[in-house]
Amino acid sequence: MPSIAFNNIVKKFGALTVIENLNLSIGDGDFLVLLGPSGCGKTTLLNLLAGLLEIDGGEILIGERDVSYLDPKDRGLAMVFQSYALYPTKTVRGNMNFGLSSRGITKAEAEQRIAWAAKLLQIEHLLDRKPSQLSGGQRQRVAIGRALVKQYGVCLFDEPLSNLDAKLRNEMRIEIKKLHNQLNNTVVYVTHDQIEAMTMATKIAVMNKGVIQQFGTPDEIYNEPANLFVADFVGSPAMNVLDCTVRRNGSGLVAVEDKGSAEINLGHYKWKGQAAEGGAVKVGFRAEELLTEERGDAGATIRFDCPVEYFEKSGADAFAFLTMSGKSIAVRVDGRDANRYRGRQSLPVYLPLDKLNVFDAPTGRRL
Repeated sequence: MPSIAFNNIVKKFGALTVIENLNLSIGDGDFLVLLGPSGCGKTTLLNLLAGLLEIDGGEILIGERDVSYLDPKDRGLAMVFQSYALYPTKTVRGNMNFGLSSRGITKAEAEQRIAWAAKLLQIEHLLDRKPSQLSGGQRQRVAIGRALVKQYGVCLFDEPLSNLDAKLRNEMRIEIKKLHNQLNNTVVYVTHDQIEAMTMATKIAVMNKGVIQQFGTPDEIYNEPANLFVADFVGSPAMNVLDCTVRRNGSGLVAVEDKGSAEINLGHYKWKGQAAEGGAVKVGFRAEELLTEERGDAGATIRFDCPVEYFEKSGADAFAFLTMSGKSIAVRVDGRDANRYRGRQSLPVYLPLDKLNVFDAPTGRRL
C-alpha cells in the first residue's frame, strides 16, 4: 500500500492563509488520524489530498507519484463522506457499483467485488434495498463498501461516525479498525473525537489553526504532549495544570506553586528543553496519576490536601473534582468505591513525581 507525503503545503482562501508550509509523512499501511477542533484545518487537508480543493503551494505525493494537480478520479484513492452521500434512487448494489463501469471493470468483476465487500461488511442481505430502507449504521456500511470495491490502497474518512448515536459509533469504530487490520491499506481519518483517535490510530496528527501541533503514536500524544494545547485537547478530562515558578533547591530544581507553598521536586523529570531559574512554568499531570492513598510502589510522591468540589460517576469510572491552588483538578477513582468519598470536605491526594509534565508558560512548549 502506498505512503503519502505532504511537502510544504500552502492553502489560502482569498487573503486568508489557513495552512502554511505544512509537512507530514504517512507510512505505508498506517492508520493516520487528523485530530483537532472545528476550524483547525483537518478537513481542508483531507480535501487537498482528495483533490476536492487545490493547493496554493507545495506538493502531495502518493507513493512516488506527484498527485498535486491531478483530478480526484486519477489519484488512486477512495473516500467515505460524513453525510454518506448515497444515491437515494439506487439500491445498495447500485450505489456500490456506481463508477466501477467507467473504470473499465467488467460486470462480472464488479459483482465479485460487491459480493466481497458486502460479506466483509455483513450487508449481503441489504443489497436490493434503497438507502431510505436502511438505518444510519447500515448506510455508513454501504458508504464504506462503495469505497472498498474500488480496491485502492488509500482510503479517506471524513468524520464518518459523527451522524451516528453512541452505540453505533462504538460498533462502527470497531468495524473500521477490523477492516484496516484485514486489508492493511493506508487510511487517513478526520475526527474531532479523541476517543476515535486514541482507539483507532496507529499515528495521530493533532492540528490547531492549520498547524500540526504534534505527530506520533497515541501513547506518545497522551503521555508526552508536545505543548499545552495537546495536553488540554487530548484526554477526558483534560490534563490537570498548576501555575508554578522554577526555583533552585540545593543542587536540583523545584516547581513552586504560585498560589501555594508546595514545592514539587523536578529531579525525576526528563527534560526536553532548558528551564530557567525563576521562569514561569505549567506543571501538568493526568487524573489517573493522582493517588488517593499513598502506595509504596508509586515511588516518590508529594501530598496535597484538597477541598472537594463534586463527584462525577459513570458506571465503573468516577472522578473527584478538587480545588488545588485555586484551580479545579480531576482525580480518577474506582467507581465501585466512589460512594465512600461522598460527603468528604477534603481529600488527600498523592502525586507521583515521575508522572509530571512541565511546559514553558509563555510559549506552552514542553520542557
